[in-house]
Amino acid sequence: MGEHIQNFRARLTNGAPLIGTFVKTPSPVVCEVLAQALLDVVCLDAEHAPFGRMEIDSCIAALRAADQPSLVRVCSDTAAEIRSALDSGATGILAPHVTSVSQARAIAHTARFGEGGRGYSGSTRAAGFGTRSLRDHIDDSNAQTTVIVQIEDLAALDSVAAIAAVEGIDGVFIGRMDLAVAMGKDPLDPEVIDAVAAICAAGRKAGVAIGMFFTSISEVPRWRAAGANLFLLGSDQGFVLSGARQLAAAFREDGNNSR
Repeated sequence: MGEHIQNFRARLTNGAPLIGTFVKTPSPVVCEVLAQALLDVVCLDAEHAPFGRMEIDSCIAALRAADQPSLVRVCSDTAAEIRSALDSGATGILAPHVTSVSQARAIAHTARFGEGGRGYSGSTRAAGFGTRSLRDHIDDSNAQTTVIVQIEDLAALDSVAAIAAVEGIDGVFIGRMDLAVAMGKDPLDPEVIDAVAAICAAGRKAGVAIGMFFTSISEVPRWRAAGANLFLLGSDQGFVLSGARQLAAAFREDGNNSR
């Protein structure tokens, strides 16, 4: 395991500014290409994209080979989903729709070894396919496994500070788009922005990392000042579409009106 993967959790929790993106296409080749971009982390979006266990496994294999830290936004916070992502070798997990302290505790417990928590197997990629000792694997996993919970529901807003303070939670990730949908507002509406700011304040008070997604990188300075340090912006699909659109537009600007 390379130093970037080994150091990711420490960098995140120490407040280092980190940039990453979502992968929506279940392809190890896409992951291999993105690993050349010098991003701090890549997040496989198994919540909103068609990732099965094999696709997650192969994508993580490509990312680990390039010493690219990886998160998996699991489709649900079940033990099966969390354990599968971590056994495949993910650096950590991003759990969506967390609304309570008890839910956050269960997620943090499931992601780490111990009674009732993450199940041990020495044959996984995370364990080096049988090449690492039990003690080394458990110690490294407990030190490096990153657990982030996503706050995106109105039901979570009154409990954010307590959720962020749960032992084993390394960060809160703000789902501003879902908050806006729940409020029936635009993502830039002052009421939505105030809710995001309040989540940032709760995260700072708890001493955890704060992550977020938004559509324009111009917003980074504002939210860095509010305490956020993890920014997952864009996606592989967005990059492909944007590049293709720019190419088509440039072609037509030169007088080639073929469509």
